[in-house]
Amino acid sequence: MTATADAVELATRAAQAAASKLATDVVVIDVSEQLVITDCFVIASAANERQVNAIVDEVEEKLREAGHKPVRREGGREGRWTLLDYVDVVVHVQHEDERNYYALERLWRDCPTIPVDLEPHGEDGA
Repeated sequence: MTATADAVELATRAAQAAASKLATDVVVIDVSEQLVITDCFVIASAANERQVNAIVDEVEEKLREAGHKPVRREGGREGRWTLLDYVDVVVHVQHEDERNYYALERLWRDCPTIPVDLEPHGEDGA
């Protein structure tokens, strides 16, 4: 089983929103073979707490505009690691220190990454 087209589209929107707020090392991982609870992880990082919060706000706003609300939000406003759970897609926005320490990509290295165009398209994009 691979990630559904809807999950890939949602993950792509989230990745583009994160990139628009200058998130670094944005990656989408297809975890559908390993997890039954979700299809994709979006992982993005930022250099400071303020930027982590700005990225999270942008992801939530862009996905809300597309008709999606997170069913769960973890991490509060500390700005170190925030998780947004959209059921089929889980978005992790991490401070660079947390990203390096927890190394989620290494944990999920057996899962394929999904190539995404980080430039937004449509009415807001190019």
